Formats: sequence, structure tokens, C-alpha cells
Amino acid sequence: MILEKINSPADLKKLNLYELEKLSSEIREFLINNISKTGGHLASNLGVVELTIALHYVFDTPKDKIIWDVGHQCYVHKILTGRKDKFHTLRQFNGLSGFPKPSESEYDTYIVGHASTALSLATGEAVSRDLSNKNYHIIAVIGDGSLTGGLAFEALNNLGHLKKNVLIILNSNEMSISPTTGAIAKYINRIITANFYYKAKDIIDKFILSIPKIGKFLYNIKNKLTEIIKGFLVPGIIFEELGFMYIGPDDGHNLKNLIKRLEDIKKLKPNRPILYHIVTVKGKGYKPAENLPEKFHGIPPFDIITGNNIESNGMSYTELFGKTILQLARKDKKIVAITAAMASGTGLYYFREEFPERFFDVGIAEEHAVVFAASLALNGFKPVVAIYSTFLQRAFDQIIHDVAIAKAPVKFFVDRAGISGEDGETHQGSFDLSYLRLIPNLVITAPKNGEEFRNLIYTALNYNKGPFVVRYPKDVIPEKYIDINKPFKLINLSEIEILNYGKEKAIIATGSMVSEALKLKDKIGENKTLVLNLRVIKPLNEKKLIQYLKPVKEVIVLEENVINGGVGEQISRILNSHNICKKIKIFSIPDKFIEHGSRKILREKYILTAEKILKNI
Repeated sequence: MILEKINSPADLKKLNLYELEKLSSEIREFLINNISKTGGHLASNLGVVELTIALHYVFDTPKDKIIWDVGHQCYVHKILTGRKDKFHTLRQFNGLSGFPKPSESEYDTYIVGHASTALSLATGEAVSRDLSNKNYHIIAVIGDGSLTGGLAFEALNNLGHLKKNVLIILNSNEMSISPTTGAIAKYINRIITANFYYKAKDIIDKFILSIPKIGKFLYNIKNKLTEIIKGFLVPGIIFEELGFMYIGPDDGHNLKNLIKRLEDIKKLKPNRPILYHIVTVKGKGYKPAENLPEKFHGIPPFDIITGNNIESNGMSYTELFGKTILQLARKDKKIVAITAAMASGTGLYYFREEFPERFFDVGIAEEHAVVFAASLALNGFKPVVAIYSTFLQRAFDQIIHDVAIAKAPVKFFVDRAGISGEDGETHQGSFDLSYLRLIPNLVITAPKNGEEFRNLIYTALNYNKGPFVVRYPKDVIPEKYIDINKPFKLINLSEIEILNYGKEKAIIATGSMVSEALKLKDKIGENKTLVLNLRVIKPLNEKKLIQYLKPVKEVIVLEENVINGGVGEQISRILNSHNICKKIKIFSIPDKFIEHGSRKILREKYILTAEKILKNI
């Protein structure tokens, strides 16, 4: 196998075109075999095999800098830069990260994990290079999905103005995670599918060949003429107007052409940034991923032959959310659903299929999603905004400015709250409780199980006094079976649920940690332990809390959020403000960025399981 001989980009440069194309096939097979065992971002990486080979073949990394937007498509890059022998550890605890990580390799220029950052990073890299009088190439790779994010346009605006020598590769595959939506996506797609250009090109080719004596001569230089014609007929002019040299679109799977084009671009000195537009197929080379790229964007371990996921242990919170919202939407036409390119990941694909006119995918634009929802809420609708905890951070200002101040009754469903697992530092949902608790007028809740989750969803959709947050983990619900047709109940927002009575120790837990609190109660002693389910985190009924805690000697708080600004800190402050002196122990995510690994391993490491907690009290 050729792949066995590739340990660095230097080895890549020794290969001829035939060997490079064979390497492409071997890498695809390698990716499919490994990701079927570890899970990961399969479709996006299958789509950039040729591009990644061409980039490392033409440019001199790590001196030349490749900056990946989002970074989920960096697997081929990792394979080619000396990490293939560790690839079986991808996204595993103490293994390779699923995203670029400079501490892992000098070939990884920046830590990335969120969309639309690459162009801003490239702008900073270019200014740093030029102010330092250095000479190297900077290549930013961004997808058409990421280009829907406002941050990308802020960077395009600045980069075009500065006229820095940067190569931007725009990879169009008509997908972010879900199919790419919006006017920008349509514009990019119009560039790709400009049939009138290709028809005109054929007519002009025939016309040139028909010219006596000089026809063949002119035809031999048709590539140059083609680019001129394309500039007039294909709407890449918007990038030219922004100050970029636009080249493309080209087939992103034609390795020979990619290498030739990149070699030509490398020689250019245009005194302005270049945008090279390629077209790829997400999931290329593996039919299940080509047919269902949304499913195979981020996939758990799967069967290679069928493409089916290896069975999970039960229904996830995400799936239950999607089914519950659909149930309620059938009876209430005011319910609308909003997601930021995450219809599948958030479970809203059920809603999308049945109520497309009430479903809105705004693209990778969380800030816009929140303000859009605020307007809908203030106009009498019930907007359901489903966003991962790590991505909701991007809309912090909009939650304050456009939602909370106006008391707009937006319903926020914060998926992947707490430890989200294998995607690591950029994706853990460690901070949402801390920053959301700062904001007045918000109701913040967390379910202990599936039944309570259904009722909190129902309560949120019937709450009209202001914004309502439900946070839940990337996990399966505790119940082995849940009746999704069971009647809903409104949750009393001033109530703290008592799960067990006792007067020696009080365990206060929220959300995913309630099950650990019940296990801990069994180990400490049922008669000794008061267990409180803090399903309503804000507003917290301080009067009842103090009433419950006064008789006990010790308070133990369990939460899946950083300690700073979390529930434990809040309870400690309440006790202190009422001059109640108690021994208090808080078990939470430490004040650090959490590495990648399974939820099980990370919860054990950071003392968030009953067994580990017992040893520490």
C-alpha cells in the first residue's frame, strides 16, 4: 500500500499522479474502516481527500500555513502529517483530537472547532507575516456552509480591504451539517450550476475552430479565453468586487487539475487575496455517505456494509425532544422551529419533514437565529430555538439585548449541555449555566429524565412571561421505555422536587446529575439523605431551599457545569446571605477546558459519578 509509506508531506511529493490517485482510494478506505469503529466526521472528510493531497503536494507545510474552517474535515490532513499510526485513537480519551490542535502537531496552525473563523484567522496570520517581513503562503479552507456565518463576511470585508496575499479555498458541497440554506448558498450554487456559461463556452469553442487559418491557434489558448468569458458570464463577480481574484469553479475531485491549478496560483503575485472555488461531493466514495451526507456528517460507530449505526442503549434526549416538539406542533400552529444548520443534530428533522413551512434553518448564524426568534415571539408565535450549548455561546449578546430585555418568550433548547464527549474542548457544554444565570428574566431548567423533559418542553411552550431555557445532555434518557403519548403536565416553577427525605446530608442535583444523586443516596443511607431535584435552576425558590437545608449538617451539590457561576456557587451564596453555616461540597466540571473522550470516562475523571463522589466525601 502506498499509504504505508506516507509519514509526512515530504513523502507525498515523491509520488507520481497515478500513485497519488491510488493514495486517494486508500485513504478513503482507511477513513471508512477507522471511523466505523471510533465514530467521527466521515462525510466531510471523504469529500476533501483530493484537495488535502493536492494542498500538501503543492505547498510546503508546515512553513506554509493551512487553516481549516471548523476543522472537522482535517482527518486526511492528520493522516498525511505523520498521525496515521495513531488514527485508531481518534476522539478517544488521550488519543488524537477530531479537530486541529497545535499541541498535537506543528502542521495544525490553530485550534478550531466552530464555523466561520478561518478567514479571520488567515487575516491575522497575513498581517503578522507581513509585519514580521516573513515569506510564506497562507491557505484558508472554508465550506459554503461556513460562509453563511456573519463572521466570515466580516473577515472577507477586512481581507479585501487590506489586499493581503492569502489563498481562500471555497469548498462547495451544498452542505454544512444539514443542506446549506439561504440566499448566499443559492448564490454559490448558481455559480456552480451556471449552465448558460457552459453552453456559451461550447458555442464559442465551435466558433473559434471555424475561423479560417487562425482557428486552431486561438483554440489552443482557449483556457485563457475561457477564464475571461467565465468572468463575464458566471456570477463570481461579487468576490471580485470585494477585492478578491476569483478562480473557478473547478472539480474538487480531479486531482490532476487541482495540482496544476494550485501550482499556477502559487506562482501568482496578485497583490490581493485569491478565492479559489472548488466543487466536491460530501461523502465521496462511500455510497451510504453520498446518499445521506447529513447522517454521516458526525456519525457514531456504524456497520460498513449497511451504513447503519451500531445500536445505542436507548432513546436519546435529542430524539425525544424532536418527537415531543412534533407532537405539540400538531396541536399548536403557533409553534415554529429554528435551527442553525443543525436539523439532524438537534432532532428537528422530524419537524422539518412534517411542517416545512414552520421550520427555519438559518444556516450557521446563531446570532441571527436568536434575534429572528425574538421578533417571532414578540409577534405572538412560539419559536423553538434548538442549538448546542457550545454554539449558543456565539449568541450571548443577542440573548441579552434582543430577548431578555424585551422579555420575548423564546423557547431555548440547549442540547449537549455539560460534558458532550469526543469532540473535546471546543464542543463541551460547560459554560451555559454560568453565562445564562447572569441574565435577568430567563427561566432556566434541566430535566432529570425523559418524562420530566417532556413536561418541561410542554411547560416552556406554555410560558409567556419571558424566555425559557431547557438544558439537557448528549446522552440517552434513563428510562428503558417512555410513553410518548402520556398526557403532559405543567411543571411548577416555584417548586423544588424532594426525591428522598433525610436530615443528615442534603444532596442537591440538577439535570443529568440527579441519577448520580440517587445512587449516592443509596450508598450513604436512605434515611440519612435528603435528595433535592433542582429542575428549576432560575428562578430558585430561596425560601423553600433554606427551609429544606436548615435541618441538615452537610450539603452536597452535583452539577454538570463549571463551578464558577454554577448552581453550587449560587447555593453557597444563598446560605451565606442568610447566615446559615453549613459544610458544603460542590462536585462540578473544573474551571478548565475539558479534553475529548467518552462521557463515561470524563465524568469519572472529573468526579461526577456516585462512586467517585463517595470517595471524596
